[in-house]
Amino acid sequence: MKVMKLPPGRGETILIVDDDDLVRPSAVSLVESLGYRVLSASNGRDALEILRQDTRIDLLFTDLFMPGGMHGPQLVAEARRLRPELKVLFASGYLNYSVLRRGLDPGIEKVSKPYWPDELAAKLREILDSHTPVADDQ
Repeated sequence: MKVMKLPPGRGETILIVDDDDLVRPSAVSLVESLGYRVLSASNGRDALEILRQDTRIDLLFTDLFMPGGMHGPQLVAEARRLRPELKVLFASGYLNYSVLRRGLDPGIEKVSKPYWPDELAAKLREILDSHTPVADDQ
Protein backbone atom coordinates (compact mmCIF):
# COMPACT_ATOMS: atom_id res chain seq x y z
CA MET A 1 0.00 0.00 0.00
CA LYS A 2 1.35 3.41 -1.01
CA VAL A 3 1.13 6.14 1.62
CA MET A 4 0.93 9.68 0.29
CA LYS A 5 2.57 12.52 2.15
CA LEU A 6 0.10 15.39 2.12
CA PRO A 7 1.31 18.99 2.34
CA PRO A 8 0.55 19.93 5.94
CA GLY A 9 -1.46 22.87 7.09
CA ARG A 10 0.29 25.33 9.35
CA GLY A 11 -2.67 26.28 11.49
CA GLU A 12 -4.13 28.71 8.96
CA THR A 13 -7.87 29.37 9.14
CA ILE A 14 -10.08 28.31 6.26
CA LEU A 15 -13.72 29.33 5.91
CA ILE A 16 -15.66 26.57 4.12
CA VAL A 17 -18.96 27.54 2.50
CA ASP A 18 -21.20 24.83 1.04
CA ASP A 19 -24.97 24.51 1.03
CA ASP A 20 -24.88 20.69 0.96
CA ASP A 21 -25.36 19.34 4.49
CA LEU A 22 -23.48 16.15 3.57
CA VAL A 23 -20.56 17.76 1.75
CA ARG A 24 -19.88 20.57 4.23
CA PRO A 25 -19.16 18.40 7.32
CA SER A 26 -17.02 16.05 5.22
CA ALA A 27 -15.03 18.99 3.86
CA VAL A 28 -14.62 20.41 7.37
CA SER A 29 -13.32 17.06 8.69
CA LEU A 30 -10.94 16.65 5.77
CA VAL A 31 -9.52 20.17 5.99
CA GLU A 32 -9.13 19.90 9.79
CA SER A 33 -7.31 16.58 9.33
CA LEU A 34 -4.85 18.40 7.06
CA GLY A 35 -3.84 20.70 9.93
CA TYR A 36 -6.02 23.75 9.36
CA ARG A 37 -8.39 25.60 11.66
CA VAL A 38 -11.85 25.57 10.05
CA LEU A 39 -14.94 27.76 10.19
CA SER A 40 -17.99 26.87 8.12
CA ALA A 41 -21.18 28.35 6.74
CA SER A 42 -24.06 26.91 4.74
CA ASN A 43 -24.64 29.99 2.59
CA GLY A 44 -23.11 33.26 1.45
CA ARG A 45 -25.01 35.41 3.92
CA ASP A 46 -23.71 33.43 6.91
CA ALA A 47 -20.19 33.45 5.45
CA LEU A 48 -20.27 37.24 5.16
CA GLU A 49 -21.32 37.50 8.81
CA ILE A 50 -18.25 35.48 9.76
CA LEU A 51 -16.05 37.63 7.51
CA ARG A 52 -17.37 40.81 9.17
CA GLN A 53 -16.05 39.62 12.53
CA ASP A 54 -12.51 40.28 13.64
CA THR A 55 -11.52 36.67 13.05
CA ARG A 56 -8.42 35.62 11.15
CA ILE A 57 -9.37 33.90 7.90
CA ASP A 58 -6.60 32.96 5.50
CA LEU A 59 -8.66 31.38 2.73
CA LEU A 60 -12.28 31.20 1.58
CA PHE A 61 -13.11 27.71 0.23
CA THR A 62 -16.55 28.03 -1.32
CA ASP A 63 -18.94 26.08 -3.48
CA LEU A 64 -19.35 27.75 -6.85
CA PHE A 65 -23.11 27.23 -7.23
CA MET A 66 -25.39 27.57 -4.21
CA PRO A 67 -29.14 28.13 -4.04
CA GLY A 68 -30.62 31.10 -2.25
CA GLY A 69 -29.43 34.00 -4.32
CA MET A 70 -25.69 34.27 -3.60
CA HIS A 71 -23.39 32.03 -5.63
CA GLY A 72 -19.65 31.70 -5.08
CA PRO A 73 -18.56 34.56 -7.38
CA GLN A 74 -21.00 36.96 -5.70
CA LEU A 75 -19.79 35.84 -2.28
CA VAL A 76 -16.17 36.40 -3.32
CA ALA A 77 -16.94 39.91 -4.60
CA GLU A 78 -18.58 40.84 -1.29
CA ALA A 79 -15.90 39.07 0.77
CA ARG A 80 -13.12 40.96 -0.99
CA ARG A 81 -14.86 44.25 -0.28
CA LEU A 82 -14.49 43.34 3.39
CA ARG A 83 -11.08 41.68 3.07
CA PRO A 84 -9.29 42.62 -0.17
CA GLU A 85 -6.35 40.29 0.52
CA LEU A 86 -8.53 37.17 1.01
CA LYS A 87 -7.38 34.09 -0.88
CA VAL A 88 -10.08 31.96 -2.52
CA LEU A 89 -10.66 28.42 -3.77
CA PHE A 90 -13.84 27.49 -5.64
CA ALA A 91 -15.24 23.94 -5.56
CA SER A 92 -17.84 22.59 -7.94
CA GLY A 93 -19.11 19.39 -9.45
CA TYR A 94 -19.75 21.30 -12.68
CA LEU A 95 -16.31 22.62 -13.61
CA ASN A 96 -16.15 20.42 -16.70
CA TYR A 97 -19.00 22.37 -18.31
CA SER A 98 -17.19 25.16 -20.15
CA VAL A 99 -20.34 27.28 -20.39
CA LEU A 100 -20.40 27.47 -16.58
CA ARG A 101 -16.76 28.58 -16.39
CA ARG A 102 -17.32 31.66 -18.53
CA GLY A 103 -17.23 34.82 -16.50
CA LEU A 104 -15.28 33.27 -13.65
CA ASP A 105 -12.21 35.14 -12.48
CA PRO A 106 -9.33 33.23 -14.09
CA GLY A 107 -7.13 34.22 -11.16
CA ILE A 108 -9.17 32.19 -8.68
CA GLU A 109 -8.18 28.55 -8.30
CA LYS A 110 -10.80 25.85 -8.71
CA VAL A 111 -11.12 22.22 -7.64
CA SER A 112 -13.64 19.71 -8.99
CA LYS A 113 -15.97 17.78 -6.70
CA PRO A 114 -15.48 15.13 -5.63
CA TYR A 115 -11.90 16.02 -4.76
CA TRP A 116 -9.25 13.67 -3.45
CA PRO A 117 -7.56 14.52 -0.13
CA ASP A 118 -4.11 14.79 -1.72
CA GLU A 119 -5.47 17.01 -4.51
CA LEU A 120 -7.17 19.35 -2.03
CA ALA A 121 -4.17 19.38 0.31
CA ALA A 122 -1.85 20.39 -2.53
CA LYS A 123 -4.24 23.04 -3.84
CA LEU A 124 -4.77 24.62 -0.39
CA ARG A 125 -1.03 24.74 0.28
CA GLU A 126 -0.34 26.19 -3.18
CA ILE A 127 -2.87 28.98 -2.70
CA LEU A 128 -1.86 29.79 0.86
CA ASP A 129 1.81 29.94 -0.14
CA SER A 130 1.12 32.14 -3.17
CA HIS A 131 1.37 35.91 -3.33
CA THR A 132 -1.57 37.95 -2.09
CA PRO A 133 -4.36 38.41 -4.66
CA VAL A 134 -5.37 41.75 -6.08
CA ALA A 135 -9.10 42.35 -6.34
CA ASP A 136 -10.30 42.91 -9.92
CA ASP A 137 -12.46 45.91 -9.09
CA GLN A 138 -9.67 48.05 -7.63
